[in-house]
Amino acid sequence: MPVKIERLAIIGLGLIGSSIARAVKARGLAATIVACDASDFVRARVSELRLADVVTADAADAVREADLVISCIPVGGNGALSQAIGPHLKPGAIVTDVGSVKGAVLRDMAPHLPEHVHFIPGHPIAGAETSGPDAGFAELFDNRWTILTPPEGADEAAITLLRSFWESMGALVEIMTTDHHDLVLAITSHLPHLIAYNIVGTAADLEAVTQSEVIKFSAGGFRDFTRIAASDPTMWRDVFLTNKDAVLEMLGRFNEDLAALQRMIRWGDGDGLHDLFTRTRSIRKGIVALGQETAEPDFGRRKSAASAPEVQDKAILTK
Repeated sequence: MPVKIERLAIIGLGLIGSSIARAVKARGLAATIVACDASDFVRARVSELRLADVVTADAADAVREADLVISCIPVGGNGALSQAIGPHLKPGAIVTDVGSVKGAVLRDMAPHLPEHVHFIPGHPIAGAETSGPDAGFAELFDNRWTILTPPEGADEAAITLLRSFWESMGALVEIMTTDHHDLVLAITSHLPHLIAYNIVGTAADLEAVTQSEVIKFSAGGFRDFTRIAASDPTMWRDVFLTNKDAVLEMLGRFNEDLAALQRMIRWGDGDGLHDLFTRTRSIRKGIVALGQETAEPDFGRRKSAASAPEVQDKAILTK
């Protein structure tokens, strides 16, 4: 049965924040939605799109009397945000976030939140390379995983309510520790983005290949790398800096595996290459089989892209 929140405060109306607002409105999951964003442009668009009942630039005002507060800002800003909203949270309120790093969020936010609230970090594993309030769509979380990382001793009723909230928006919910989350996401999300940024940067820096040729002759593989390399630079800067230990550990493992692959190519080890490619191909098939991706071209995202209008430059950095 869908959960119903009396007063929901969403801080940061980028792709995730605006998608939450749309999903909540579409499913009637909150009596009142309060949207908070530091950007004048974003607040104006949120009002024009009618994504919230109340729109404000003041985080303290936004969280007053809120039953559920969701931080949807880059992870590097959560410490300052928690300091600003801590004194204004009502007893029993649930505070969560959507950041791709959980250990740093727990470390930065928990000390500034009062004991009378329930702090349960979260991470919806759903997104796109677009940002801003125009990029969101209500179906973003459908059949996508959301991970909750409640700290030790967290209130079970609060965890259950937050789980039900995400499930009511169509998400599948998993609970794990912050350390395990950060290690898993380092390999499944953070490292791929780092590699994508690096490959696109390398292509752009090649003196013998012009930028126009890179764009003109991009085959599917390079094109797909450029998709995630177009992601919000502020968000990903914060991700790499706040999850650096896990990312560096995975990067070290990746470099070892890359060296092994290099040796296979150098010494003509066709059997080794075939075995590796066969094993990795099965991983891709498993992802599709679990419904976390489609077998369609362009990662099956053409429909999603059509659902999210073109993003204006002013909305790219939403804090």
